[in-house]
Amino acid sequence: MASRTDGAMPLAEHLRELRRRLVWSVGIITLALFPAWMYYNQVFTFLLQPMKDLLGEQPGEVELFLGGVSDPFTLQIQVVTVTAIVVTAPFWLLQLWRFITPGLHKRERKWVYLFVTSATPLIALGVWAAYLTLPVGLQLLIGFTPSGVSNLIPVDKYFEFVFRMVLVFCVGFLIPLFLVLLNFADLIRAKTMRKWWRGVTMGVMLFGAVATPTGDPLTMLFVALPILILMVLAWGIAAVNDWRRRKRGFLVDEDQPEE
Repeated sequence: MASRTDGAMPLAEHLRELRRRLVWSVGIITLALFPAWMYYNQVFTFLLQPMKDLLGEQPGEVELFLGGVSDPFTLQIQVVTVTAIVVTAPFWLLQLWRFITPGLHKRERKWVYLFVTSATPLIALGVWAAYLTLPVGLQLLIGFTPSGVSNLIPVDKYFEFVFRMVLVFCVGFLIPLFLVLLNFADLIRAKTMRKWWRGVTMGVMLFGAVATPTGDPLTMLFVALPILILMVLAWGIAAVNDWRRRKRGFLVDEDQPEE
């Protein structure tokens, strides 16, 4: 693979670029904290609904509680911060990518903006999948509570579990997008992605098993199948991009040894 020398920069300039991207990312997240704080009650109610449904099915056996005077405030800070980070993810992902690949040509940057923008529906899909899987996971895990024993769950621990689920699903749905971006940055080829298909399939299925603590094969497929479809779509986009660049002479023949 040909190296890209036009994107090289001295260490000091690289650090300044990192600082600039961090400032922009932290700034947009900070701005998002204000609307997230205003809609905290709605977000809290939405995220608590799966547990409320479970409490309705098992009254007296499972209870949520806050154990300190400052816990409600700390909980609100946590929920508001995570909400702001998730909502602004497309923006700071763009900043991250611009830092990793500062040497992209103008035409390539347009494609990067397009595909980073597509992170918004992918993140929404990850949140939706996590939310649908959450009740099943809660039912299974809490189902291990012995008979006659009440399960007292700190509210902050419940939300930590929710946030982990959301993080895992969002990361899984964003991986195909990053593969496409790496291809557009000439850091990976569609041919290489095709060679990985066995390992990718096994990894995605393992990811689905780990992400869903239910042990239910249908739930695992519900998580893994959309990611596999996105991986195939990412490979297709990369293949088309490689064909386009090879036709224009920007890419060496795959049968020839790469530099």
